[in-house]
Amino acid sequence: MGVKKNIGDKSASFVKNQRAQMPSVPALINGILKGDQALLARAITLVESTQAAHQEKAYEIIEKCLSRTQDTLRIGITGVPGVGKSTFIENFGTMLTEMGMKVAVLAVDPSSTVSKGSILGDKTRMPQLVKDKNAFIRPSPSGDSLGGVARKTRESIILCEAAGYNVILVETVGVGQSETAVHSMVDFFLLLKLTGAGDELQGIKRGIMEMADAIVINKAEGDNIKRADRARSEFERALHLYPPKENDWAPKVLTCSSITGAGVPEIWKMISEYQSKNKAGGYFSSKRKSQNTYWFHQTVESLLKQQFYGQKAVIKAMNPLQKEVENNTISPFRAAEKLLELYAKGLK
Repeated sequence: MGVKKNIGDKSASFVKNQRAQMPSVPALINGILKGDQALLARAITLVESTQAAHQEKAYEIIEKCLSRTQDTLRIGITGVPGVGKSTFIENFGTMLTEMGMKVAVLAVDPSSTVSKGSILGDKTRMPQLVKDKNAFIRPSPSGDSLGGVARKTRESIILCEAAGYNVILVETVGVGQSETAVHSMVDFFLLLKLTGAGDELQGIKRGIMEMADAIVINKAEGDNIKRADRARSEFERALHLYPPKENDWAPKVLTCSSITGAGVPEIWKMISEYQSKNKAGGYFSSKRKSQNTYWFHQTVESLLKQQFYGQKAVIKAMNPLQKEVENNTISPFRAAEKLLELYAKGLK
């Protein structure tokens, strides 16, 4: 019995060591370009890491993959919690893979503000799609990033495209500013809505409605079909109140059932029409370029923030100044100015 236990301990240690060893950058790049899902996942782990050594490797991988991206379509999917985003993506993604496409799902799980942990349960909510060899599902914690979109989601899109996935679905947490962040990295923005839960009134509000390229009333099945049709009419009337989009696209309102699949093919037909129209008019390409510029500015801000809080002088002064702010012995603005002064001196 003692011998068997010893062998088991060695096996467990070997597996642990194998997992801990990150493949080399060339090996990861080669694996991504060959469509190896395991190596793609390891590369995304590097991208999401905050360690300086990992970030250097991640930048190298991203730059190599940028030139390998193909003709792809990026779709952002958002909606309030409980609207059925995961079920919709399961049905929608499966339909696309059956049509011969390769689908990558980047699902962002909300991180707890208390424990900082995330459930990362999207794979369990997509049991059919997770087994599909032409689908790749990557749940990521939102962390402390603005609006709940993983800070490195944009970079992960590049890696998935280089791996041969031609449809990228980005699922947001569905709260706060996540919609704005996702809108800045996708080609088509889909807003899922409910009916019979007071959600129709939310459609009258601006912001999210102005960003949406389409609104889909989900859970249109059984006794809820008539209510879904009424909600569609209400949203259609509400959309007439908004100014036309820059690309002259008139947002559509459709209904669907993620359970029965009714209405899902029509959604893909609409998205395909949007893609064709925008490519023909040149808007598709110009939007991608402006998004790259936005990505550049966001990265600069992120790196500056990281550098600022990582400087020794700032780290040393942070807690004492914070206590002074808490005790009202100094204003937050003056405390911030002091930190910036210390940071500037540190640069010299």
